[in-house]
Amino acid sequence: MMAGNGLFYPILGFASCLAFIYMSFGNWRIEDTKPLKMDFVERSGTQFILNGKPFYINGWNSYWFMDHAVEEYRKPRVRAMLQAARKMGLTVCRTWAFNDGGYNALQVSPGRFNERVFKALDHVIAEARQHGIRLLLSLVDNLQAYGGKTQYVKWAWQEGLGLSSSNDSFFYDPSIRIYFKNYIKTILTRKNSITGIQYRDDPTIFGWELMNEPRCMTDASGDTLQDWIEEMSAYIKSIDKKHLLTVGLEGFYGPNSLKRSTVNPEEWASRLGSDFIRNSAVSYVDFASVHIYPDHWFHDQDFEDEMRFVSKWMISHIDDGDKVLKKPVMFTEFGLSNLNKGFTPEQRDRFYKTVYDVIYKAAKRNRSGAGSLAWQFLVEGMDESNDDFGIVPWERRSIHRLIIEQSCRLARVGGDTLHLRELKYVCGGRW
Repeated sequence: MMAGNGLFYPILGFASCLAFIYMSFGNWRIEDTKPLKMDFVERSGTQFILNGKPFYINGWNSYWFMDHAVEEYRKPRVRAMLQAARKMGLTVCRTWAFNDGGYNALQVSPGRFNERVFKALDHVIAEARQHGIRLLLSLVDNLQAYGGKTQYVKWAWQEGLGLSSSNDSFFYDPSIRIYFKNYIKTILTRKNSITGIQYRDDPTIFGWELMNEPRCMTDASGDTLQDWIEEMSAYIKSIDKKHLLTVGLEGFYGPNSLKRSTVNPEEWASRLGSDFIRNSAVSYVDFASVHIYPDHWFHDQDFEDEMRFVSKWMISHIDDGDKVLKKPVMFTEFGLSNLNKGFTPEQRDRFYKTVYDVIYKAAKRNRSGAGSLAWQFLVEGMDESNDDFGIVPWERRSIHRLIIEQSCRLARVGGDTLHLRELKYVCGGRW
């Protein structure tokens, strides 16, 4: 049909735009009045498996969930983020299951927990289940934010048990290892006050992450960190054999790897006490984790060089997953800072697209690239929790569309017809 006044196509374009906005932000919704039935995600070789089919992940980081759930005035942000994520077709969120010492601490001191904060974590897990989102829960931070390994060392030192004041004694001090094992056991065996399900029995939890970005710079050989990973991963699996486990690595190749000089961003990356291959090869570790921060890892590269590095970095680790580790590889953080000289929002769009395209191509070929988690997503009014990487996805239409398109095409590759049916308004019904 052709409009006689020539306005048909402009009107059609305008209507399509309105439809996109409405479906993204309006009142259409996936039914979320009752919790979805969830099954555990498993691993078969280099792939995640859910209900007998490959499960490819488009997800994100919102580290702040538990912290915000403690305060009643901030608690609604958790639900708002989960609702928005489900509308974008996201399936997994990585978040902190720790806050050691300090304000609103979950673990106030070794073995002492704040029940109010624990109930906040219960709330996060229950809300995620309600919205059909799975959680990758990180157990401690290498950095000092929310306590981290520094807080454990302080506790041991204050009690006269510490072997050293070095932060890296977290990995080798017997007293601190006992502290951390007690923490692990308490988390895994926690009975959710809302659902009544122990964490170790809850399929809402996608998996456990030992530590965010572990480094042991006082032992560049990697032996100290390797020993800790082997012990802690075995301990987790002795309590919980149902959930997947990852280390939380940035993905740097160690001093004995040939890739230390050909793939690592710079020479310093091989001296951090970690090694992607060696650490990820531990038998109790189910999948490998990698981060992507090209603008923070280089000192003198332009944006085009950084994008070439991103593709090379990702493909190298996917090759390792396929040929060496025989395990899935998930890019559990990726971000681009808005503080970079000459930064434009279009650069971030292109960065996201580069990451998403590598994952999609790997999924189409049944390779080990199992998914990615953007760092980080927030809702409006959260400047106090934002950094130079965080975004409110729907505030920029182009990046919002990229995220949704990735969800749709990964669901198609995995044959997830149920997920596609839920996303029919944004995926266009081509399933």
